[in-house]
Amino acid sequence: MTERLADISARIESVGQLGAVVNAMKGIAAARAHTARTQLEAVDSYAATIAAVMSSALGPEAAPSRAPRSSAGKATQAKTGLLVFCAEQGFAGAFSERVLDSIDVEPDAKTLFLVGTRGLALAAVRGIVPVWSAAMPSHTPGIPKLADRITTAIYNLVGAGNIDRLDVIFTEQKSGRPTVRRQTLFPIDMSNLPAPAFENPLMQLPVGALIDSLGADYFHALVCRTALHAFAAENDARLEAMSAAGSQIARELETFQATLRRVRQEAITAEIIELGTGAAAARDER
Repeated sequence: MTERLADISARIESVGQLGAVVNAMKGIAAARAHTARTQLEAVDSYAATIAAVMSSALGPEAAPSRAPRSSAGKATQAKTGLLVFCAEQGFAGAFSERVLDSIDVEPDAKTLFLVGTRGLALAAVRGIVPVWSAAMPSHTPGIPKLADRITTAIYNLVGAGNIDRLDVIFTEQKSGRPTVRRQTLFPIDMSNLPAPAFENPLMQLPVGALIDSLGADYFHALVCRTALHAFAAENDARLEAMSAAGSQIARELETFQATLRRVRQEAITAEIIELGTGAAAARDER
């Protein structure tokens, strides 16, 4: 009985330590998701500023050229690359599976870019090997450097004539639920630019060179934005998974503690009976 009590106590201590680890992971995931969303506001403001400057540089007379091209033209002419953001670390549920399942057709390995170590391993199991891959930074300050690497790799394929369009697949929180989205990052849809912020701005560069430079910055900002969304969504998924694990641990602790109370009561009862039996035997001997 004593050994059983010791075993149950040790199990309770072990489960309690696991619960502490789970709670720590929940706190880290929540903090990282909150930080990413805070920085999303700054990136959106930065991208909006660049878009306003581009619109001013083009001027109102360029408005017709900003009309979107037909989807049919894109489908028949564009060589499309695909940038996919999956999970970097474990304990995120089916995060990467949902992202990879959203790819409606088999991706071309020569034009596929994949971010996320866990997602890369899962893609390999499915026979998907990208032309380029990278790990997602563990903290948001590393995302701009990741965007630098992504844009450099994409520009290399664009320069080689392998792609002239880039779509991105990432996860974002929408109405409190994770939503997998696919959108076009390149070429920039000029129809989405805001109205010109300045009339007749003073420019010291040719309009074409200025738009190319601003477009590169705008593209970089869009890559940062999608990466931050994916970063926040992965940590939200981890927070949800750890919350479920924490609930399970709490139920197990309650069960073990109830067992411990019952075993202790049984041990006390056995001791009382033993003492009573010993006392009765002593009286009989006298």
